[in-house]
Amino acid sequence: MKYICLGYMDNEVWETMSEPERQIFMDECFSYDKELKNNGHYAGGEALQDAQNATTLQWRSGRVSVTDGPFAETKEQIGGIMILEAADLNHAIRLLSKHPSLRLGRGGGSWEIRPAADLAAMIKESEQRKKG
Repeated sequence: MKYICLGYMDNEVWETMSEPERQIFMDECFSYDKELKNNGHYAGGEALQDAQNATTLQWRSGRVSVTDGPFAETKEQIGGIMILEAADLNHAIRLLSKHPSLRLGRGGGSWEIRPAADLAAMIKESEQRKKG
């Protein structure tokens, strides 16, 4: 089963790290990501640019509203996503619990794990409706 994992990091924590600390942090994260790939658990993922580069779309007053920056004003921002292939949620938790970003982030990082939704049946029903 696929699990979408959202990695959060407190930018203030990142800014207080020395350059050698940042390099060690990234090297350990990349090593564990490689381990996940080699064991068939890494199904995809991407790092994200800083939240200040975000654009948020919302529906307001009958039209799309575009706002610079993230929608939520929080200390932690999404730093990246990872798609894990795991037997079940407990397996996904065990895999991500070993990710160095939790330990090296000085308490300024976290991961949210959500099962991927299987929309195949809904897509098929929608296609049938369109055919009329």
